Amino acid sequence: MESYLLDWANLLLRWVHVITAIAWIGSSFYFVFLDSSLTPPEDEDLKQQGVSGELWAVHGGGFYHPVKFAVSPPRLPKHLHWFFWESYSTWISGFALFTVSYLYSASTYLIDKSRMDWAPATAIVVALAFFVVFWLLYDAICRIFGQRKNGDVIVGALVFVLVCIVSWLACHWFAGRAAFLLVGAMMATAMSANVFFWIIPGQRTVVAQIKAGLPVDPIYGKRGKQRSVHNTYFTLPVLFAMLSGHYSFTWSHPQNWLVLIMMMFAGAAIRQFFVMRHGYKLGKSGNPLPYALVGVAVMVAMVAWLRPAPPTVSVGATDLIADGAYPISSTGQIDYKSVQTVLEQRCYMCHGEQVQMKNLRLDSSALVKQHAQAIYQQAVVQKLMPMNNATQMTDEERALIGRWYQAGAATQ
Repeated sequence: MESYLLDWANLLLRWVHVITAIAWIGSSFYFVFLDSSLTPPEDEDLKQQGVSGELWAVHGGGFYHPVKFAVSPPRLPKHLHWFFWESYSTWISGFALFTVSYLYSASTYLIDKSRMDWAPATAIVVALAFFVVFWLLYDAICRIFGQRKNGDVIVGALVFVLVCIVSWLACHWFAGRAAFLLVGAMMATAMSANVFFWIIPGQRTVVAQIKAGLPVDPIYGKRGKQRSVHNTYFTLPVLFAMLSGHYSFTWSHPQNWLVLIMMMFAGAAIRQFFVMRHGYKLGKSGNPLPYALVGVAVMVAMVAWLRPAPPTVSVGATDLIADGAYPISSTGQIDYKSVQTVLEQRCYMCHGEQVQMKNLRLDSSALVKQHAQAIYQQAVVQKLMPMNNATQMTDEERALIGRWYQAGAATQ
């Protein structure tokens, strides 16, 4: 029952997290596009009001005319829409999902004893420390270098180095799948912290100054814009880190930390292309195509690098069968007893009579037949199971299961 309830919690939290993330990323992408696409106002009345840019757009059967005030409008409207609950809801639902999926079962999903054999409580504390320490270091970099000459370039370079360091640490301390997600969650935490500690407080200060009839300090708008731009560059790397958990060839690679860094770099480069593209069409910036080409080139290189090695002649399932390690039935199929032996050694620990994780048992031929496709997908294709390969299933055993499934998954 506990596993069943955890599955429901995981599903519902994931659903909420995706919905709120779409809302947050959508509004973020829109405002970055809007800011890059603004043109100086042509109407004299708008100029006198302090409008610095305007945009005409058509969508959904209507025309829209948003304008941007350089520092502050001449007066506040009765209804002012704020964008912050999208960010907070995304982080809250994401952290809850991380807790249910990884922290609650740290010994299974967070810890890889071949990397760091520590107690679950220790692993949880270290994982949470990643969120806090990364934010403090990132924020310090922005505070110290953000307002200097060429500050954006310096901050970008230092943050990239910081992300490389924490990616290396995470991939050497935690299970690969958890490490990728941890780095993504760490960066997403910094994004939401930007909203909570800088963007919204700065906007509240500006509103308070306007209401009090005081001169508006433009520094709050500049700082908010800086952190907002950082958030948009974090977005695609974070999304890759989140989605990569479904593709074991990324996080199970011996140099998985480098895979993570390069794919996040490719995402940031492609995001730069889209950011600059809007300004380029208006003559505000140079051609952004090289950024897209760099991002695509990195991804192509990763595809070539991560390609599976050709099966060896000496240690495949075919040789083990030929050696008599796994007998073949009279019909030419792999004998089910051979598959059962592998399942007994590698899978019964979590999917047997005593424990049924995910409400799944594999200790009977009928249940194995029922779940044959799932076994093939999880153990052979994606290599997600056993989790973190805790029971040390070999490539030969996976190949054996693959041949058994492709031959019809006989259990007689």
